[in-house]
Amino acid sequence: MRMTKKFKAIATGLALAGTLNASVPALACTSLIVPTTDGGYVYGRSMEFGIPLKSDLMMAPRNFEFQGVGIDGKPGSGLSWKSRYAVAGLNALGQPVVVDGMNEKGMTGGLLNAPNTAVYQKPTETESKNSIASYQMLIYALSNFATVEEAKKGLAAIFVNSSTLGEYKGVVQVRMTLHDAQGKSIVVEYLEGKLVITDNPIGVMTNDPAFSWHLLNIGNYVNLTPVEHGPITIRGKKFAPPSSGSGLRGMPGDMLSTSRFIRAAAYAMSAPTGDARQQVNTVWHIMNNFDIPPGSISLPANNPYGGGAGGFEMTEWTVVADARNQMYYVRTYDNPSPQVFDLKKADPDAKELKFIKLKTTPALQALN
Repeated sequence: MRMTKKFKAIATGLALAGTLNASVPALACTSLIVPTTDGGYVYGRSMEFGIPLKSDLMMAPRNFEFQGVGIDGKPGSGLSWKSRYAVAGLNALGQPVVVDGMNEKGMTGGLLNAPNTAVYQKPTETESKNSIASYQMLIYALSNFATVEEAKKGLAAIFVNSSTLGEYKGVVQVRMTLHDAQGKSIVVEYLEGKLVITDNPIGVMTNDPAFSWHLLNIGNYVNLTPVEHGPITIRGKKFAPPSSGSGLRGMPGDMLSTSRFIRAAAYAMSAPTGDARQQVNTVWHIMNNFDIPPGSISLPANNPYGGGAGGFEMTEWTVVADARNQMYYVRTYDNPSPQVFDLKKADPDAKELKFIKLKTTPALQALN
């Protein structure tokens, strides 16, 4: 009954009658956290996209000077800053940013697609000097803040603008999820041009609609439980479930963000307790449920996430991070064998950003 109680505690019990826009662009990301018995947590996140993001592992040292992108789209015209903390994560399209990552203080987070809700602030030319581009949000947060409370205050003091990224062919419309070493989580959104930061009681995030909608929608699934149901008796006749899994009967199985949110919450809330090693393994297994095989989501040629040529959306990479022990694991579409970056072994006082190519050949273990 553990999961059901947690769902009831965080849900209002209201039923929603909303419907989703059928033209949701194809970029499906899912993230979650699972606590560990040593007081830490393990973070998991998948990245789905319609064109190759060409992600590298990026290591950013302390005291590195980042150039903020202003409203004109030029690096250096916005709020430039010097990093306080070392950061490791995955970049995209060759940019000196991370779209997912972890800092040396045990804070993890990611940028998740939000094309139907993300509307950024509109700083003036004068205010542009105190603004960054949307795709710089995560590297700004991880390199500057150790806790989500610091992030709340720090993000409220700057602007996030709508400058475009050429390689992306438009404005990068995303929301941000952050989790700190104290076990607190927030979701950072820009809705109708305003900053909205919401505490995240379950540590789960996907894509549109707005995070508040996802939290209310949990109330529609208070029946879900990992506990198996016994047979019922109707007019003297006993009816038993056809197989195991009766407690999760009704859990949505499609790839809509709303369905993935409920699945991620159900799996994360029902995960057994364990130490960091055990929970890394558990989170890998949970994240398997969000892997999109090529061909299952076909993109039309006019979909911008298909690069203008059509194609398939698929899971490009999946991350699992042990925040307390500073271990950042990655596996990719080409290489399902986990690769790991140990932030403790990196030089936090290096002078330059370091980019490490991910290995593309699986590490097979011969059995004979």
